[in-house]
Amino acid sequence: MAKELKEVVNKEENYSQWYNNLVVKAGLAENSAVRGCMVIKPYGYAIWEKMQAALDKMFKDTGHMNAYFPLFIPKSFFNKEASHVEGFAKECAVVTHYRLKNDPDGKGVVVDEDAKLEEELIVRPTSETIIWNTYKNWIQSYRDLPILCNQWANVVRWEMRTRLFLRTAEFLWQEGHTAHATKDEALEETRKMIGVYAEFAEKWMGLPVIIGHKSDSERFAGAEDTMTIEALMQDGKALQSGTSHFLGQNFAKAFDVQFANKDGKLDYVWATSWGVSTRLMGALIMAHSDNNGLVLPPKLAPIEVVLIPIYKGEDELREITNKLKEIGDRLKKVGISVKVDDRDNVRSGFKFAEYELKGVPVRIVMGPRDFKNGTVEIARRDTLTKENISQEGLTEYIQKMVEDIQENIFNKALNFRNEMTTKVDTYEEFKEVLENKGGFILAHWDGTPETEEKIKNETKATIRCIPVDAPEEDGVDIISGNPSKRRVLFAKSY
Repeated sequence: MAKELKEVVNKEENYSQWYNNLVVKAGLAENSAVRGCMVIKPYGYAIWEKMQAALDKMFKDTGHMNAYFPLFIPKSFFNKEASHVEGFAKECAVVTHYRLKNDPDGKGVVVDEDAKLEEELIVRPTSETIIWNTYKNWIQSYRDLPILCNQWANVVRWEMRTRLFLRTAEFLWQEGHTAHATKDEALEETRKMIGVYAEFAEKWMGLPVIIGHKSDSERFAGAEDTMTIEALMQDGKALQSGTSHFLGQNFAKAFDVQFANKDGKLDYVWATSWGVSTRLMGALIMAHSDNNGLVLPPKLAPIEVVLIPIYKGEDELREITNKLKEIGDRLKKVGISVKVDDRDNVRSGFKFAEYELKGVPVRIVMGPRDFKNGTVEIARRDTLTKENISQEGLTEYIQKMVEDIQENIFNKALNFRNEMTTKVDTYEEFKEVLENKGGFILAHWDGTPETEEKIKNETKATIRCIPVDAPEEDGVDIISGNPSKRRVLFAKSY
């Protein structure tokens, strides 16, 4: 493990390779035999499960229920909402046949041309179309509204250039799809759910985010408005970490979903959709980790505290391990996840390196002298500091430490983001900051797609969002010189 750790390239040397190495060596995921797809390994999936559990509770606490809809979507459904099909057409995987047969020439199996589907099926890239076709059967009256559904699922968006967690052909996510009687209710739902995502990112992931609206060219295909949370990674690039879409009545009209309102008149339903994906795993890694490995916030760490005995001989191993198990049991009772690593076939140094690489927040070590003196050595992953303390009051001490680590990880990321956020007033300043510093750039924009496209083509920077808390401020667009009322957030992104 120590040797493997040294093979993790320093992020300052090659950030992309550092990320890829870390994902693999920390046992989070690996490439699969299917090009563009990944295998999420048990340790990586344990982190995703913690994310899933926290988000699922937040969804249910806001009145949503889970449902499940088909993986396959008839192609004709995509033709019903023009901007939606245009947005996803290039990423769709299509099922054309339903059977294979043995090759008559003895070369394995081939597609049975007699088993061609009457209508081709799209492998789910997102579920608006199949869900709104279903909602038509569920909604007749205002009394049937609102519908507040969430789905945990996999989706397929065919990608040629992939990176584990950040961009794969198949990935895991959740997608909420809600139906409302009024525009105001749908708008409130859109705002509420982006707020849920922001709270999760900051309180669980330790990831500060900026809430804002996407520009027209960046919003979700088929939406009237897209809200986003944008986070900054340690290489100065932005990562879109969650989106919530106000769909207006577009999908209701496309699938003829009408309801009788309180006046008995027919009206089209108002809609939202919102989602986050395993891309959050990539955000977690890139926002906090270092050249020693992962740095995990305790709330999402599969193991919050690892306890390791140092010993000579079986008697000492048994004696110290029993004491560590007692300490571990007390920590479990206050809700802290622990692991006592009493393996006798690897050295303690190997274990230290392994859990440092895996980002375990706290390491407790006990040797013969500690056992005799009633002490332990504690190491923090976020600061890489060590201290020796008494076993008396250890449970309360660790509880406080875990909370402090969670807070420290957030504050470190927040300070970094603040340092890497720059206001500019000219295009020359913009390009200089982008080239030499990176990060978030706040600049005036005149609201035209022409200016936005020119900046994107010339610098590869995009408008990440129009922040909801951006104050009104008279200025001029950095390219056109046209008037502008507020600054928007630019960055290069993943």
